[in-house]
This record gives sequence, structure tokens and C-alpha cells, in this order.
Amino acid sequence: MFQKSPWLRRVLLLTLLFWLICNALVLHRYYSFSSAYANYNQGIFDQLFWNSLHGRWFESSLSSQLSSAVVHDQELPLVSYRRLGQHFTPSLLLWLPFYALYPSPAGLSVLQTTLIALSGLVLYALVRLYHPPQIAFLFTASLYASAAVLGPTLADFRDFSQLLLFTFGLLWALEKQRWVLFWILACLTLAIREDAGVVLFSIGVYLTLSRRSPSTGILLSVLSLTYILVVTNIIMPLFSQDISQRFMIEQFGHFVDDDNASTLAVIAAILRQPGRLLIELITPVDRTLQYLLAQALPLAFVPLLSPSAWILAAFPTLKVLIRQAPDALSLNLRYALTLVPGLFYGAILWWQHHSEKFNRRSQRFWIGCILLSLCLTLLSNPNRALSFVIADSFQPWVYVPPSRQWQHAQAIRSLLSQIPADASVSSTIHIAGHLSNRRSLLVFPRLRLRDDTGKPIWMDYAIVDLWSFQRYQAAFEDDRDRLQTATQAVQRMLNAKGSQAYGLIDFQDGVLLLQRGVESDGRAIDWWEEYQ
Repeated sequence: MFQKSPWLRRVLLLTLLFWLICNALVLHRYYSFSSAYANYNQGIFDQLFWNSLHGRWFESSLSSQLSSAVVHDQELPLVSYRRLGQHFTPSLLLWLPFYALYPSPAGLSVLQTTLIALSGLVLYALVRLYHPPQIAFLFTASLYASAAVLGPTLADFRDFSQLLLFTFGLLWALEKQRWVLFWILACLTLAIREDAGVVLFSIGVYLTLSRRSPSTGILLSVLSLTYILVVTNIIMPLFSQDISQRFMIEQFGHFVDDDNASTLAVIAAILRQPGRLLIELITPVDRTLQYLLAQALPLAFVPLLSPSAWILAAFPTLKVLIRQAPDALSLNLRYALTLVPGLFYGAILWWQHHSEKFNRRSQRFWIGCILLSLCLTLLSNPNRALSFVIADSFQPWVYVPPSRQWQHAQAIRSLLSQIPADASVSSTIHIAGHLSNRRSLLVFPRLRLRDDTGKPIWMDYAIVDLWSFQRYQAAFEDDRDRLQTATQAVQRMLNAKGSQAYGLIDFQDGVLLLQRGVESDGRAIDWWEEYQ
């Protein structure tokens, strides 16, 4: 088969290369403890999977720490908190058998790279319905070189890693008129997350406006919109009020004059303010333009010329551009993936109607755009996955050589080995992902939560890595704040009396291990005082 299909063989080799390199990068970052947020979010999903594997569906104490009840109302986190109130993600259960075979946050990284890699093969099959294998190969290469794909792939595991596989499969089923498969994949896409329906809504609008399949388009749009409204306004509030009290306000609160807003209220507020909507869509002009150009670059800017691409990606683009967040236009975030299906499918359709433009010159330009996109993405050090060769900051200069990263990682692992598997733990943010196969876990300096009986309990252990905060504080303000907060919290723990007292039992390379209710080790205290 490979001899008859040399381009398919090349696609498979490209996919394998992408999968191997991405796995090497994400596993290196995870095991070297070199990215704070990655390991923290990885810990949330790992704890979610771990609890679900033990019959405690979608529960996570780490997620509880981010809930509105904790953040706004100052309540204690719950070990029994179900994350479905923050994000409704039933499709994650599809991968529970995989997690059972590889029950580790590292396993989730492998799962994510595998899902993204497989989506490239499905894209190749989709393009082949319209174009020769050479063009299909270029589309697959474009996908793997896209900053909007490569960045999120090298990030922590997220639910949107399923999106490309499901949507490219749905579009393939649409072209082949495999309607049972089409609607199955539509339902799976909706089940990814409460807002994944925005992608399907755009596809439905395209099918309706283009008159390719108006009945399917209307049904898909109605299904998507209904699902979003029902899930966010009826189902998710059954678990917690986070969707209205936190996430809608944090992302779209600039459209409403309240500190509590449902999706219906936000949509109504946006529709009442078309002028403000237009301003949010185009500002900041430079970053918005840069974001759209980066999305279109690996496809040789064809999506910018394709009316179909604009319609297919319209509503995901709108959602990204009006989000209120400093990193809203970051290509490293999972939200960047939501534009990819529409832009790629729109480019496929454009080339169908302009096949005469595909010649040696346009092919060279396209390849150049793919290589440029790949180089720019890698040089940006997406999600700090390449920090072992690229400095985390150039001004001021912050670079930790790989040998030093692994030396420090070994010190952390030495302390982690002293913590019992069933103990409750509070850890600094980038260590949380390595402790998440347990029931009770918090991010330091929080030390209390409510157990399954509702009783407030103190964490048995705390592991605090000050070295990382100290090393990166020159370039990252958050690390400066964490260093100060953690140092003060440790001293309070050592000075406390009674049930709040902790003893310092070990100290290695700027990492402290504290245990509740024990005397401090004399040598560890001496090292701590010297370190201070």
C-alpha cells in the first residue's frame, strides 16, 4: 500500500515525527519541573481522571481551590468538589481506559499529543476528497507547523485537545454523507466542553448560508446553541455557581454591569451593545491583526481570501477576540484551536475553486510559510517547552541550563519520595501535577480543606519550592509575589503552635518539606536559616 501511496507514507512519517518530538518536549518539561502552570493544570486533570477511575466522577480538590466559593466567598476547598460546575466535559470519560493503563499526568501529555497527531491523519483523509495527495500532505504539514496547534499541544493537557480529531472527522463524514457518524461526532464535539458548540454553530451557519445542506446546517446550529444554553444555564449550576459568578464575569464581564451573569445575560448584553462589540473585535488593532495573520500563516494566508473560512471560523473568532483577559490573543492557549477547523476547511474549499493557482511558485510560497510558521513558533518557546535551549527571558537574562534543571528536579523527587501515597499535601504550583494521584491536594500556601464528611482538616505535608521562584523572579512578577508569599507562610508554619504547627523535616536545593505535628530536624532548620 505504501509503494502505491508514497504521499501517504510521507504523511505517516511526518505524523510519527511530530508525535515523537512533541512527546519528548512535554515529558522533558514535566519531569524537569520547568513549567509552573503546566504542571498545575496537568494536576487538575490528573486528579479528575484519578478520582473518576475510583468512582468519584469529575471530583478535584485542586479545581475546588479555583471555585467561586473559595475565591470570592473565602470558603474552604472541598475534596468532593465536582469540576462540572466550572467546565462541563463528559467526553473526557472516553479516555478513562487509556488513563487506567497509564495513570499519570505524564500519560495525559502523551494522550494529548496522540489526539493532535491523529487529527493530522484525519485532515489528510478529508483533503484527499478534494485534492491530490501532494496538496493533502501540505495541509497536514501546515497543521503540525501551526502556532495555534503546536502551542497548545506543548501545553498542559486540556479538554480541547479532542477538538480537531472530532471536527475533522465530522467534516469528513459530511463530505461522505455518513450521517450517523456525522451526528455521533457532533455530539462528541459538544461533549468536549460547554463552549465547544461555538465551533459547530459556525459550521451550521456555513452549511445554511452556502446552501450546501441548509437543513443540516439549521439543525446543527439549533442543536449547538440549545446545548450551550441548556448546559450553562441549567445543568452546570446544579454542581456550582462558577459559570455565572466566575467564568462569564472574568471573560465577558466588560459587557455586563453585574458580578453575576448567565450566558443568556451575557449574550443579551452583547447584542444590546453593537458599538462596543465592534470596538472589542478590532482592538487592540496590532495584536488582533498579528493573531489573525499567525493563524493564517501556515496555510499561506489562503483563509484570509476564503469567504467560506471567514464564515466557518466566525463565531470562534468572535469569542476569542472579545474575551477579557491579558492572554486572550495568545496562540499558546487552547482557545486558539477553536479557529483551526474552520480556517483549514475554508482553505480546502478555496483551493477547490482555484486549483489552477496551484503551481510550482505557489507551492514554494506555501512551503516557505509552513517553515516560517514553524520557526517563529519554536523561537517563541511555546509554553516554555524549549527552555532547555531558549532563555525564558532575554531582558533581564534568565536561563537555567538543562543540567541544573535536572539537578533541581532530583532534589524535588527526593523529597516527594518521603510523602506517603495517601497523605494530604499542599505544594507549590509546579509540583502539584506530580502529587495529583491522591484525594486531598492543595496549592501552597493554602493548608486546609473539607474532607468527605465536611470536616475541616489540615494538610499532613507541605512541599515548597522557593528555588524556582527565586530563579525566575527577575523576569516574572508572579514568581516574585509567590516567593514572598511562600517565604512568609513557611515562617508562620514553623512559628505556629498546636494543630497549626509544622516541622521542617528536610531541606534540599531551596525546596522545603514540612510535616504537621512533628519537631523540626535540626540540620534542616540550620539550612533554612542559612538560606534565608
